[in-house]
Amino acid sequence: MLSALLELAGFYDPPFQMQAEVAVEATTSVSDSEVSEKFLRGRIDFLLISQGIWIAVLESKSSQLNLDTAIPQTLAYMMANPHPEKPAFAMVTNGGEFFFLKLSSQGRPQYDISRSFSLLPLQNELCEVLRVLKNLESNIQP
Repeated sequence: MLSALLELAGFYDPPFQMQAEVAVEATTSVSDSEVSEKFLRGRIDFLLISQGIWIAVLESKSSQLNLDTAIPQTLAYMMANPHPEKPAFAMVTNGGEFFFLKLSSQGRPQYDISRSFSLLPLQNELCEVLRVLKNLESNIQP
């Protein structure tokens, strides 16, 4: 289903490039008073790139997991964006629920989270998820 959504939103077409299982590393300090840094390593499930700028990180989790558990991992991956002057966008899904993240890394990093979208029969919002993806795709075109 995720692949079909990305195709409908135009993310398989130029200028986008899809990469799967991308290894990333990010360095972060725990607080301003600490001298030590932490190195975070992981793999991004799917990464969309346009003209060298990271556009979206998609983190997919098991359908049994609460999506809140994916927020720290996804934000850590987004911090590895090699172009921090541009915001990074992410979609997180467990197959039944979706939400979107935006990370601005200029200065002090700040993020925002969309509301949750559901596929449950009474709240099937798959069209809304596609609408957000298409809006994201059209707003980030060069």
